[in-house]
Amino acid sequence: MSGPSISTGQPFLFTAENRERAERIIARYPKGRQHSAVIPLLDLAQRQNGGWLSHEAIAYVAELLQMAPMRALEVATFYTMFNLKPVGKHLIQVCRTTPCWLRGSDELTHACLSKLGVGMKEVTPDGLFSVMEVECLGACVNAPVVQVNDDLYEDLDPARMEALIEAFARGEKPPHGSQTGRMNSAPEGTWTTLIETVPAAGDD
Repeated sequence: MSGPSISTGQPFLFTAENRERAERIIARYPKGRQHSAVIPLLDLAQRQNGGWLSHEAIAYVAELLQMAPMRALEVATFYTMFNLKPVGKHLIQVCRTTPCWLRGSDELTHACLSKLGVGMKEVTPDGLFSVMEVECLGACVNAPVVQVNDDLYEDLDPARMEALIEAFARGEKPPHGSQTGRMNSAPEGTWTTLIETVPAAGDD
């Protein structure tokens, strides 16, 4: 959700807990290289701020790292992991890169928008959901894949996608990973190789 950052008109400060976390992160870098902490600190600010970075949050991180606010804004606008306007409590990110597209990601996007009654990057009236398309989520073998906040949901189809949304709306957190029951990235269907069970050591 790149673009100009939105001002809330309210100052932003880390909580005491997050300020301690920020100081530990900054301490990882050599003296004079604290600018290198800008990405993890922006992430920390985004999490505290309900999933997005306000103008004040970006400026606060820049001040903490003693860097020009524009430099911090450049980072926030470059990476799609940073959102510059409010998002829903459950941010649905549909992968649209080739493997997922070939396996039906367009249908997942349509299912999300139709089910929620919103447009791309809009927030539902109850504040629970927003939807965006992203590039490769790195789980191509289990395509199509959707990321909801920090978790990947794999092997989806429109019906399973709608069921996920319904579960989140009920306040549940569905198990992440494959939604068809396969283990990790095991092949679909029955095994085609190594189909014989190897006897355990000591068995006749």
